Amino acid sequence: MAPSNTVQDSVQKASLSDPEKFWDKHAKELYWHKPYSAVLRRQTKKLKDGTTHPHWSWFPDGEISTTYNCIDRHVKAGNGDKVALIWDSPVSKSKEKYTYSQMLEEVELLAGVLREEGVKKGDVVLVYMPMIPAAIFGMLAAARLGAIHAVVFGGFAANSLAQRIEAAKPKVILTASCAIEGAKGPLDYRPFVEGAIEQSSFKPSKTIIWQRENKRWDPVNKSEGQRNWQRLIKSARMRGLRAEAVPVKSTDGLYIIYTSGTTGLPKGVLREAGGHAVGLNLNIKYLFDVKGPGDVIFTGSDIGWVVGHSYIVYAPLLAGATTVLYEGKPIGTPDAGAFWRMVDEHKVTSLFTAPTALRAIRKEDPEDKFFKQYGEKGQLRHWRGLFLAGERSEPSIVTHYQDLLKQYAAPDARVIDHWWSSESGSPMTGLALRPAIGLDHNSQETHTALAIKPGSAGKPMPGFDVRIVDDDGNEVEQGKMGNIVLAMPLAPTGFTTLFNDEARFYKGYLKRFNGKWLDTGDAGMLDQDGYLHVMSRSDDIINVAAHRFSTGAIEQAITSHSSVAEACVVGVPDAMKGHLPFAFVIPSASTPDGLPATPSKEFFTGINNIVRTQIGSIASLGGIIQGKGMIPKTRSGKTLRRVLRELVENAAENNFDKEVNVPATVEDKEVVEVARQKVREWFEERKKQQGTEKAKL
Repeated sequence: MAPSNTVQDSVQKASLSDPEKFWDKHAKELYWHKPYSAVLRRQTKKLKDGTTHPHWSWFPDGEISTTYNCIDRHVKAGNGDKVALIWDSPVSKSKEKYTYSQMLEEVELLAGVLREEGVKKGDVVLVYMPMIPAAIFGMLAAARLGAIHAVVFGGFAANSLAQRIEAAKPKVILTASCAIEGAKGPLDYRPFVEGAIEQSSFKPSKTIIWQRENKRWDPVNKSEGQRNWQRLIKSARMRGLRAEAVPVKSTDGLYIIYTSGTTGLPKGVLREAGGHAVGLNLNIKYLFDVKGPGDVIFTGSDIGWVVGHSYIVYAPLLAGATTVLYEGKPIGTPDAGAFWRMVDEHKVTSLFTAPTALRAIRKEDPEDKFFKQYGEKGQLRHWRGLFLAGERSEPSIVTHYQDLLKQYAAPDARVIDHWWSSESGSPMTGLALRPAIGLDHNSQETHTALAIKPGSAGKPMPGFDVRIVDDDGNEVEQGKMGNIVLAMPLAPTGFTTLFNDEARFYKGYLKRFNGKWLDTGDAGMLDQDGYLHVMSRSDDIINVAAHRFSTGAIEQAITSHSSVAEACVVGVPDAMKGHLPFAFVIPSASTPDGLPATPSKEFFTGINNIVRTQIGSIASLGGIIQGKGMIPKTRSGKTLRRVLRELVENAAENNFDKEVNVPATVEDKEVVEVARQKVREWFEERKKQQGTEKAKL
């Protein structure tokens, strides 16, 4: 085990003991249109009902432009010819590169177009795009005008998109004619976008559409505010239309990212401009070892998720490095060697993905033939780090790829598991590849990087004060399980509120522990060496292939079926995606008693189609158990999802009789036993079906 007085430990200590001094140093690496006079301001906020809670502001009177710092700053420094963006799209058989100077021109033009279309400082621009360069130009162009962008994952159904339009009230929607789903071909965006606008009571004034060659959006309906993106850009270019960077206050919003809420309605996490830029500029160098020209990061995510915001778009460009935008899958586009081909071809130094992707690759290529194909030719020697997040990485994944990197990648290349959320904006824990970056340190500290502990998510990152507490908010001793909370203030990338909903921010994150701690909704422990082990999620959020879904939203979709009276959704373990949504369904009163636990294929398909339509195909159900009197509740009416989840997890391990933690507040304990028998029946029936299918083969 590495000594405890490493540089990473020293960096962390400095960031918490004197945050003003620590973050002032890193803020000075960026360009401020108006310098700040204070680094951190601690305040108290008062809600309409009189409730007060802690609040904080980073660089509160400073003014900054994130786009200027991402692009203009590097061009002015003489790095305009360096590659900023590589687009690699095996699904459309396309590849493009953009230098920082070319990026600047594209963003200036689009910002000029948006300004002519009525977008101004403080407005919201909603981005519903596939993984193409125009999507990144759209985000940066909105920020260039001082507008706030809200990116929505391009696979969301019209209903989910409508909720976000209703909440964000965007002036303009930026979209495309289609996405490309590998072998499935083009996915038409028109019905999603037009359907969402029709469902929403708020109607954006303009919809600007990037026309893809694979499937066009024709005709463009100008009477409804639809505009052809390429034609607008062509006109702007001919007229010399450009838009300069508009600085905003450090505490003004840069973007809103919607994350699942336990009520089924999405929560708009608001990211503030100044702290976000300062925190990411340090983090990508410190954790990911991406420092500037020559460093290349490939983040296998989507811009609709916070990972894509931070490490496809903003952090690499703040650092002046090269970012890779990939339109494809880890397998099937064309094969399980796609990621390793990317690392080789684009000289990727840091690869960031979710464990789900590695599971899929290993399933398709269990002998690592594709990895070795590149590795044995020495084509991966520039690769320094494989970073995993989005869900818990099982130790076998970490150790397997660590062995491969040790053999074929750069000397000292490492697999780093880390932990973060939409709310944090950047990793809260991890292991720094180059821990000496950004801090004056004394000779007593070792420069050795901290040891990897497979199964843990590393140690806290600068500015994040991670604690473990019991249900009363009291800290527990190291090595004991509890609630993972954060002391305030959060690091500069962290959120300080929800968009237009301060009361929900307090209720969702601060109320549980009376404003003393910020509740992450995760449970885990800090071990004796200070490493965090994230063990489980909150009852009400399911993590499917690194995508978070609200059980409330899925339950709402299921209960819209005419034959369903009530539903409870939990996560069932899945070897590929980590978890899948699993539903307990109470049929309507007219349904006779004595139903088998496993519903008919027709019933399952009908409900699953509703979920896919209202939530998105990624939320497809892993199973349905039907029956009456099997959803346990507290006396106050709260559904005990945790109990049902434990029953399902035990059954997945063939341990049907294992005791589950039933709280004293349960209304009727017999309901738990009814649920247990239903779970047993369902899993035994599935095992029987799998045996029959195997016999046929």
